[in-house]
Amino acid sequence: MATPLLRNKLASEGSYTPDGTSDARSTTSDYVDSIEDGDLSDYGHHHATPASRPSTTRSILRALGVTAWRRKSGYHDYEPAGGKYDDGPMRAPRRSPQRDIRRCRISYVMGWVKRGLLAAPFLILMFFGVLHILHAVLGRAQIFWDVDVGDDYLPHWAQSGRLADGLARYPTDATRDVLPIPCHSHNDYWRHVPLFDAISWGCTGVEADVWLFDEELYIGHNLASLTRNRTFQSLYVNPLVDLLDRMNPQTDFVNASGHGVFDTDPSQTLVLLVDFKTHGPEAFPVVSRQLEALRSKGYLTFWDGQKVNSRAVTVVATGHAPFNLVANASTSTHRDIFFDAPLDKLWEAPRSPISRDDPLLHDSDADLDYGDAMARPDPNPPASTTDLAVQSTFNTTNSYYASASFAKTLGFVWRGHLSPRQMDILRGHIRGAKHRGLKARYWDTPSWPVGLRNHVWHVLMKEGAEVLNVDDLQAAAVDQWKGRVHQWW
Repeated sequence: MATPLLRNKLASEGSYTPDGTSDARSTTSDYVDSIEDGDLSDYGHHHATPASRPSTTRSILRALGVTAWRRKSGYHDYEPAGGKYDDGPMRAPRRSPQRDIRRCRISYVMGWVKRGLLAAPFLILMFFGVLHILHAVLGRAQIFWDVDVGDDYLPHWAQSGRLADGLARYPTDATRDVLPIPCHSHNDYWRHVPLFDAISWGCTGVEADVWLFDEELYIGHNLASLTRNRTFQSLYVNPLVDLLDRMNPQTDFVNASGHGVFDTDPSQTLVLLVDFKTHGPEAFPVVSRQLEALRSKGYLTFWDGQKVNSRAVTVVATGHAPFNLVANASTSTHRDIFFDAPLDKLWEAPRSPISRDDPLLHDSDADLDYGDAMARPDPNPPASTTDLAVQSTFNTTNSYYASASFAKTLGFVWRGHLSPRQMDILRGHIRGAKHRGLKARYWDTPSWPVGLRNHVWHVLMKEGAEVLNVDDLQAAAVDQWKGRVHQWW
């Protein structure tokens, strides 16, 4: 008769005597007594506990190859006290040691492969993120050589008591090494040094907001910023006279009188844009009177009745400036204050009237808000319309700039670039200005994001706008804003 399973198990788990022999009978007797007494705790202790179901977190980590495999107590982990297995259900599992080693090696390698595949995208993003941070911090600086190394050569040259004593200076070196660029210093009076900051960066235009009180012109953006000592004469007229006197010295070799503020380009004029903030008819005579210091020395550009004679400074009136006072001098042989014409009134159709059915539109372009950009004049207006009269009024005899608000006439720049519809409007403005000999200028251009600002600057220069209205002089003068940069920062 076959021995019961319980008997086989208990017999295999027999205790050992001090001489090394198994005492299975004693062990079996103890288990039988426990079962008869109803105590199954010892019996359950010797049975293999079924493996518990792994948790969700452990399963995910195991799939990622990062789980530390833990050995669990189970059926195959049971080993008798004597280190030997009996035949039967509790016999030892038969496994090849080489197979187990190979399986462990494969599992180890696959775990690292999984880790590498999962970590690769993050490592790539981290690498390019570090490059982007370095690019932003260093600002395209030349970090592998000293860009100022030339200044260390003969540092004491031409100093008193040194080599070439007295040869370092020359009469017109106030703006030496400054190259003029077509940028206009918007709200120039906000600069650390009004007028001279713009000139040092090479800007060919500056803006001064004037307020008339008690027959004096004060400079400031609003009434709260006005002070008694910051006047039109103290900040602009007198400094320009002093600078131009230095740029036109009286020497034994020349009696100069026609040089502008830029030593590298003496023929380049500097535009002084005077923004009238108070009642124009009252302020205009005061502005003209205070310009006499420049006028008397021949520093102002003027119209002589036949042509425009360019000089060191060109004065342009804008804001509440009265065009009729400028135009009333049309019969005069001398006019040295010019007008800032309305650019949006000079639009000329490049091909055909702008329509919302224009095939050049991007998808959903017609649903975007373009401000007043759609309010264009009729391409075939009656001869008596006001728009036609306005278009024929402004020309080089009375105007110099033709300006308009970028945000109002072209609208918001969606998707980080000008749309074909906006390009048609812009080209029509520039075409109308050039047709009349005027320089197109847009104010209120985007200043942020930087990529959008640079895109607008690049397009304006490429399409023929002859001056950029800027707040960040350094960015306009030296940054690589024509290059491709991030769209939104």
